[in-house]
Amino acid sequence: MPSIVTDRSLSETAFDRAQQLMPGGVNSPARAFGAVGGTPIFIDRAEEAYLFDLDGNQYLDYIGSWGPMILGHRHPKVIQALEAALQQGTSFGAPTAAESELAERIIDAVPSVEKVRLVNSGTEATMSAVRLARGFTGRDVLVKFAGNYHGHVDSLLVSAGSAAATLGVPSSPGVTQGTTQDTIVLEYNDVAALTATFTERGSEIAGVIFEPVVGNMGVVRPSPEFCTALQQLTREHGALLICDEVMSGFRVALGGAQQLFDLSPDLTTMGKIVGGGLPVGAYGGRAEVMDHVLPAGPVFQAGTLSGNPLATAAGSATLKLLKEDPPYERLETLTGDLERGLREAAEAAGLAHSLARVGSMITIFFHVGEVPDWQTAAECDTKRYAQFFWGMMDRGCYLPCSQYEAWFVSAAHTEENIAQTIEAAREVMKEIA
Repeated sequence: MPSIVTDRSLSETAFDRAQQLMPGGVNSPARAFGAVGGTPIFIDRAEEAYLFDLDGNQYLDYIGSWGPMILGHRHPKVIQALEAALQQGTSFGAPTAAESELAERIIDAVPSVEKVRLVNSGTEATMSAVRLARGFTGRDVLVKFAGNYHGHVDSLLVSAGSAAATLGVPSSPGVTQGTTQDTIVLEYNDVAALTATFTERGSEIAGVIFEPVVGNMGVVRPSPEFCTALQQLTREHGALLICDEVMSGFRVALGGAQQLFDLSPDLTTMGKIVGGGLPVGAYGGRAEVMDHVLPAGPVFQAGTLSGNPLATAAGSATLKLLKEDPPYERLETLTGDLERGLREAAEAAGLAHSLARVGSMITIFFHVGEVPDWQTAAECDTKRYAQFFWGMMDRGCYLPCSQYEAWFVSAAHTEENIAQTIEAAREVMKEIA
């Protein structure tokens, strides 16, 4: 069992300081603990499957920097690649061979991607993909789904998940009505509504953007019927299908969720794992579509630090390891064991619950029955989750600080780690029942 955490005084002091310097004391609202209360934990260092806070407390990490650390923290070969790149320089503002190496690895892993453009974040990737879809089709309307979070892009910050849902701000002040008037929001997995929308406005729709595995309202998987409808309706009406794999890309399979669900999107957005833990994003797809991006085509998109040497080094090293020594079978086993253990713990405690998992992404919802969409996710017992969160944190298990975020298991986790986590969950669930 991870050691019981009793002292977080240095984190409390650090947060007091941060609040004087940054809005809310954080640089991303997902770190603010707004949904669970209390003071955010300030991390000092990480190693393999563990985080260590300023007070020296050790935690089993089930966030993995919100997804990127699929190999665990400080993997030796990723560190070696970074050290080698650092010796050459940190930024050039000019093309490098390392950019092509990462691009080749992405294209090799994801069959639907024929050409790719590197950017600096998942938000940049989705913003650019949406602009490209509109530029390529000559249409304005975009379809998205409630609870799907695609970064803080103005036109997509409508009924979003993740921190937007946690903080109760589905549409942010500062996002103008004009910016969102061409965005249609539907319920995830609602085939009838999607079909009706295309019947009514198909000739206006530039594209549909969706998470093939939702990770920002808790893990929600698409139904087979939903996947089929997305693919067929976009093709029939000349719209582009945009698969947002910022979170699921290279995580649930080397080829992403589109490999698992047999999808062939026109565009794919990527981030997190593709940078090996450094800030990077990418979008890619059919060459015919990607050749509309400047300078090959007229759709503008640029970035001073895009293809940064450090980010490309870490990303290439990570994707190389994922291909040459794939961890996916072991991750499936570990996370499956965790799923069963959490379910048994909740049942033994008599707690209303639902487990959702795709590969090494998993969520326990404190809710009766499957969660297929945002409307259902919003009914979950978030107060119960907050109690569970702090009980697990006090036992050295670092979980997402929101009911509406996915847990991530890494290749650095061991069978013993999973067993320790399940035992901690049993104790906590008995306490909060």
